[in-house]
Amino acid sequence: MLMGTYTPRLDDKGRLFLPAKFRDQLREGLVVTRGQERCLTVWPRPAFEDLAAKAQAAPVTDRGVRDYTRLLFAGASDDQPDKQGRLTIPPMLREYAALTRDVVVIGVVNRLEIWDAGRWQTYSDAHEDEFSDLGEEVFPTA
Repeated sequence: MLMGTYTPRLDDKGRLFLPAKFRDQLREGLVVTRGQERCLTVWPRPAFEDLAAKAQAAPVTDRGVRDYTRLLFAGASDDQPDKQGRLTIPPMLREYAALTRDVVVIGVVNRLEIWDAGRWQTYSDAHEDEFSDLGEEVFPTA
């Protein structure tokens, strides 16, 4: 399971050190792509393959399916962390998420999200008050 919040920095070549805690789960490969709310999503390769299988099974006659899969897969970049545990984020994805130097990496169960530090702060501040209420919607009780 991927969880926690970390604050690595992007270097001048668009690389960041993946938190050591996540490196084993990403050693076999990963896919970086657009996420919602202008963050990036880092999927362990097996999790992305599961997502791709679901996308392939979805009806292409559904406009929402077409729109979502176009953006998700057009922005996808497969990679493998280097020997030092660094991930290189392609320029197009850095631009999409407005990543500069200070970033936040969060673990979200089966994926990581990479946020611009300022955007993450704004997002988490804006949603903090809703957090307690969302539990009932996301995980309904019997």
